[in-house]
Amino acid sequence: MNSLKIHATDDSPEINFDIENKVFEISGKSLPEDVNAFYSPVLEWLSEYSGNPLSETVVSFRFNYFNTASSKIILDILLILEDISNKGNEVKVKWYYPGYDEDMKEAGEEYSEMAEIPFEHIRY
Repeated sequence: MNSLKIHATDDSPEINFDIENKVFEISGKSLPEDVNAFYSPVLEWLSEYSGNPLSETVVSFRFNYFNTASSKIILDILLILEDISNKGNEVKVKWYYPGYDEDMKEAGEEYSEMAEIPFEHIRY
């Protein structure tokens, strides 16, 4: 399976899913005009990956902003990760948030309650 790399723009985050180096990161600002079109390759890649994942998958989220439409997609991503975990694989989420941003901190806490996978909340 090939890695997935999508470069960030002013309105969309960087996606770096690099199997070879065991790096899975989504970072930046997420308010693409068409959130479904932007995230479709990400969800497809994760669905394919879920069929044959690494023994350990650690996904880092480092948003400085995301809109309401993106929040639904983030949950979809987390539910795929939960499915990978439910199949007996080790999955962990690292949720990074700026120290000044209570909303981003709370978003991570809410996601950790919705998805039954381990979360590490990291202030930076």
